[in-house]
Amino acid sequence: MKSNEPLIRISKRTDVSVKTGIIVRIIAIILALIVCGIVTKVFTSDDPISIYKTIVQGAFGQGRLLVTIHDVAILLCVSLAVTPAFRMRFWNIGAEGQVLMGALTTAMCMFYLGGKVSNVMLMIIMTVCAIASACVWAIIPAFFKAHWGTNETLFTLMMNYVAIQLIEYFLKVADKSGSNVVGPNLLSHGWFPQVFHTDYVLNIIIVAILTIVLYIYLKQSKHGYELLVVGESESTARYIGINVKKVIVRTMALSGAICGLAGLLIVGGASHSVDSNIAGGRGFTAIMVSWLAKFNPVYMILTSLLLVFLSRGADEVSSKFGLNSDFSQILTGIILFFIIGCEFFINYELHFRTSKKESKEDK
Repeated sequence: MKSNEPLIRISKRTDVSVKTGIIVRIIAIILALIVCGIVTKVFTSDDPISIYKTIVQGAFGQGRLLVTIHDVAILLCVSLAVTPAFRMRFWNIGAEGQVLMGALTTAMCMFYLGGKVSNVMLMIIMTVCAIASACVWAIIPAFFKAHWGTNETLFTLMMNYVAIQLIEYFLKVADKSGSNVVGPNLLSHGWFPQVFHTDYVLNIIIVAILTIVLYIYLKQSKHGYELLVVGESESTARYIGINVKKVIVRTMALSGAICGLAGLLIVGGASHSVDSNIAGGRGFTAIMVSWLAKFNPVYMILTSLLLVFLSRGADEVSSKFGLNSDFSQILTGIILFFIIGCEFFINYELHFRTSKKESKEDK
């Protein structure tokens, strides 16, 4: 009798300790860097040690440390935004669009109200508008999901493109020169103040406080418990008296609000300009950060740092050795491939059908 057992079977691991998981991840990153070194060596004929030094310099070289920390903070902010929805099993792929809406309304406030109200009042208006607009942008797919069961992944993804077109329209209205960027010359008011005579510090402080608050919200609050129950089973949530529709809308409102804050920080506290690429793909990278950190805000600090370090390092390698700009994305892709692969083997185990077992069943 022939066995019906598949050739390869996957089962969930339950015996991997935290220490083992950390060791496996470190090994995966080392292997990824070795492969990146080999690939770069083929294209540049330079020694791997100088390549690795270039990666480190790209992230932590002279004058770059604060910029790297700021990039980590912004990516962390967007990652924090998608986490409540993901814990609820609401797959919000629209963080990019929600950040863009926050950035757009911030720029509009700076453009139309700059010089007409005090700087303090302008920053208050910018904050309210950025958070409110992104919040509404996130509530729309949540409302449809809660009341009519629409597909949130497709809905939120499509709204990204709508947000891009809204920014493109604003660019044409605000800058008659046809430029694809509305820059600091037109957005000269509402800039965040320097802290310790340094840019970006206020952004970093705000995100640090937000990380602590969201950790407490998810771990200790009633709302955090309710969204977790809804994510596990909507039927169970209804049985114990949780208003599922309310939780879905409320959680997405929170995600949108944090995305709006990220857009505010990018425009008001960093670039002082706006264009359709202002989010820089962080809305999609944040999904990776949140998933790798197991939806834990504290662990997200490390995963955000890792991805920003690798990305800036890869950009520096591409720039220093005169390679095509897409080469940095190839290096980043190699590293992410190893990281995702190690996460799979940490969480799952492969079982192969053995010939010995097959022969026993035949008998």
